[in-house]
Amino acid sequence: MTQISRRTLLAATAAAPLIRPARAQGKPIRIGVMNDQSGPYRDIAGMASVSGVRLAVQEMAGSVGAEVLFADHQNKPDVGAGIARQWFDRDGVDLIMDVNTSSVALAVNQVCKEKDRAYINVGAATTDLTGPQCTPVTVHWSYDTWMLARSTGGAVAQAGGDSWYFLTADYVFGQQLQRDTTGFVTRSGGKVLGASAYPFPGTTDFSSFLISAQASGAKVLGLANAGTDTVNSIKQAVEFGLTRQMKIAALLMYISDVHGLGLETAQGLYMTESFYWDLNDRTRAFSERFKALYPGARPNMDNAGCYAGALHYLKAAKDMGVAAAQASGAAAVARMKAMPTMDDAFGAARIREDGLTLFPTYLFQVKTPAESRGPWDYLKVVVTTPAEQAWKPLAESGCPLVRL
Repeated sequence: MTQISRRTLLAATAAAPLIRPARAQGKPIRIGVMNDQSGPYRDIAGMASVSGVRLAVQEMAGSVGAEVLFADHQNKPDVGAGIARQWFDRDGVDLIMDVNTSSVALAVNQVCKEKDRAYINVGAATTDLTGPQCTPVTVHWSYDTWMLARSTGGAVAQAGGDSWYFLTADYVFGQQLQRDTTGFVTRSGGKVLGASAYPFPGTTDFSSFLISAQASGAKVLGLANAGTDTVNSIKQAVEFGLTRQMKIAALLMYISDVHGLGLETAQGLYMTESFYWDLNDRTRAFSERFKALYPGARPNMDNAGCYAGALHYLKAAKDMGVAAAQASGAAAVARMKAMPTMDDAFGAARIREDGLTLFPTYLFQVKTPAESRGPWDYLKVVVTTPAEQAWKPLAESGCPLVRL
């Protein structure tokens, strides 16, 4: 079993300053944010997502007392499961949030089920969390592989991208994203000419895989990866000249990735997010509050999902009573499902029986440098997909909790 490092243990026990309501009774709620803080996903989650949760805690401070812990799971399922057990058994954590990296999320999900503690997944895209491995304590926020495949993959396929080659992170997230996108491509009359699966994490040189993609003759290079892997894949594809003969479909890409690439390189790419900071007055107001806690950046859908999920949990805890929410994660999640969600990041939404949170999604195209009005003005909306069409139908979820 992988040893949990001293750094991880320190992070796991580092709490934000306690924020209590004026007349709080009993113990405050403890929220543990677990994600990649040192590897390829650190820039899309990391402390930015911790800041999203802290903002929710601040905004509910007048009625619910809470504090925030955080830890680096190092993209290792056994480390993530170990942190979760320590949090529950020693540190009194009531809710775990984020857990980007699907293999880690599935491991943490089982610990949460065993301990009857709530888990709001934000950063892991696997549909198994609302499918065969759904539990009464689990909520899934922001995005999943089916939604991403439908929006970005489906749009590129329908726009003439009828032959694909995949570059895939070789673990459950990349495998499911390739599988789901393949389904939309083939249903559109297209075909998959090949794929390269690479070891995750740890791969930084994608040259051999890009040569194979180029040799396939496919029109589209589908990137079934995320974070710095996506950024490096695109940079190296441009350097190889691959973009002169292939379109790139970045199947999971964030505004923070666009920022890292720069508009000169990223312009014209299609991407899907369920949140964008400049969508409307409410998203802009939320983003300003977020920036006060995490200066120098705009939130992406992972950071926004951590804010919105934590906010809704705290509202449910207030509604049912903090002690009752702490006593049972299943009861807290049931109350979350019974209450419609409302926040400045996603607007009105609801949590389905299988734990999936439903709201509209957006297919964006990255602006050219000439179109951008300034820093972080990077995206323009191409297609808005209504909530009831954006996600896998409930009848196809495979969740054993669902009775149709």
